Amino acid sequence: MSKQRKLTGKIVSGVGQGAFFTRLDWFQEQCREKLGFKPYPGTLNIKISTDKIPEIEVLENEEGLEFLPPDAVFCSGRAFPVSIADVRGAIIIPAAEVRVHGKNIVEVIAPINLKEKLGVADGDPISLVFGDI
Repeated sequence: MSKQRKLTGKIVSGVGQGAFFTRLDWFQEQCREKLGFKPYPGTLNIKISTDKIPEIEVLENEEGLEFLPPDAVFCSGRAFPVSIADVRGAIIIPAAEVRVHGKNIVEVIAPINLKEKLGVADGDPISLVFGDI
């Protein structure tokens, strides 16, 4: 990614699968290697307006950091570094065949509980920056 991009949306609850996935040993190890942190269990889900979906779809054509499971039982995915306030994290884009959210939901991982750290809850606005951070 050659330039920084800012994306805003509102925090929403997910389907509850992020905590399981982010606790997997292989995923945690690859996060440490590729992102430099062990992810907090779960994802922060951000609902963006439909007119912003193309900004996320652009990522589908970019390389990103690939996460490959050791077993075909688990899905692969890609990550793109982001920052939210002063916290480094990453947008996680699971393989298309296993996505559980619509295209207007962005999943973010970080080394800490973002809701707690930022003092935010479902429905609150939030911004993230992705690109060369």
